[in-house]
Amino acid sequence: MDNFSLTIGTPDGIAFSGEVVKIIVRGMTGDFAILKGHTNYVTAIGMGEAIVEFPTNERKRAACIGGMLSMMNGKCKLLATTWEWEDKIDKDRAARAKKRAEEMLAKGGLTDEEYKVAKAKLQRSLVRLSVKN
Repeated sequence: MDNFSLTIGTPDGIAFSGEVVKIIVRGMTGDFAILKGHTNYVTAIGMGEAIVEFPTNERKRAACIGGMLSMMNGKCKLLATTWEWEDKIDKDRAARAKKRAEEMLAKGGLTDEEYKVAKAKLQRSLVRLSVKN
């Protein structure tokens, strides 16, 4: 397969910049893949597992928590709110975050805003745990 340029940025800086064969990410309505030659495209990114395939046939998984992706003139740029490669995810920390969010939701009596925050924290921890497993 042919390669294309991918840059992954986060608020903390560049998480990756180089040549790849494919990237699969979660969009707002489901997963999609970008390959060389993809039409120009801009979309929001949802919360889920991402997979990057390299020219060496290596595949790396990551937790991608929201953002935007553009494929313009053969160059793909992904700006993620959070991007964590599988080997950087602390499974114990994610499990503790999951437990705290579940406890917060179980106790009830939350305002709408507190409920939304707790649900988002639970979803982020579940994404991290699914990528790490």
